[in-house]
Amino acid sequence: MSAINFVIIGYGGMGSYHAHTLMPTEQEKIHLLGVYDVLEERRQAASEKGLIAYDSFEEVLADENVEAILIATPNDSHKELAIRGLQAGKKVICEKPVAMNVAELDEILAVAKETGQTFMVHQNRRWDPDFLVVRDLYQKKQIGEIFQLESRVQGANGIPGDWRHLPEHGGGMLLDWGVHLLDQILWLVNSPIKKVSVDFSYVLGDQVDDGFISYITFENDVKALIEVGTSNYTTLPRWYVKGYEGTARIDDWDLSGELIRATNNEDASAPKPIQAGVGLTKTMAPPSEEATEKLSFPEAKAEYQPFYANFYSVVRQEAEPIVKNSEVREVLALIEHMFELAK
Repeated sequence: MSAINFVIIGYGGMGSYHAHTLMPTEQEKIHLLGVYDVLEERRQAASEKGLIAYDSFEEVLADENVEAILIATPNDSHKELAIRGLQAGKKVICEKPVAMNVAELDEILAVAKETGQTFMVHQNRRWDPDFLVVRDLYQKKQIGEIFQLESRVQGANGIPGDWRHLPEHGGGMLLDWGVHLLDQILWLVNSPIKKVSVDFSYVLGDQVDDGFISYITFENDVKALIEVGTSNYTTLPRWYVKGYEGTARIDDWDLSGELIRATNNEDASAPKPIQAGVGLTKTMAPPSEEATEKLSFPEAKAEYQPFYANFYSVVRQEAEPIVKNSEVREVLALIEHMFELAK
């Protein structure tokens, strides 16, 4: 079966990352023909890389050699580009967030159904090694049933780029990083949501949020804290996971941290009181050495295909997409709900 001929729409940071990092890993399945970008200097940069630099989006759609497009443009342009691509007979991958709201996504999905073309969203953080470790712990219960998850990304560089500062383009950190963390949590827990709260941060003075903290309680009683911050000069762990028989802390994407499990050793001595400030505490004293054991993190490996390999299988072999549009819609609906809560 032949490789899928792609054109990238938007050759900025994410577009060029797809072109030179993600797509080359699937050369037998994915062939990048060229790019289109509204900026001439980016088209020139693509041409220097040996890619076709299309002069217009219309030219891309008219090219019969183009089977699929990847949309990596500002968020407010996704709907129009996706619909026009589908109507022109192209298969479409769209960067996240897929659209500005659920209504826009529903318009896209209606056209995908009408045209019979494949439409998928690049929720790439389902392949992150730190997430895969947490997923393994959740599914295999190495520290018992997990009842609380804390997922954070924090930095001190403010909102990135230019258009991400503007509400009309879909800026802000809930739509930038929050969509990733929410997608991970909802896919992992896979239970209806019982309750949501959210607190947005606007400390940097932008019209859009520069971060947020959200608490989600699921119907299976798992609780999740999701936090994004862009004014954090020291950071909390990427993940803090509590199970009935242990605790996991993943500090960063390099998988530094600890995995501690209770031994349930009946002979373990009770903790001794420790000096805590000007008082004593037994409650907050560390457990005895016999009461816990330190484990290694499970191997961070996805049992499912990489994104582009999966897209190829969906198109050529009618396989099941790993990132389903119904799941993408659920995340976008949650984001809309969070914005409404803030109002």
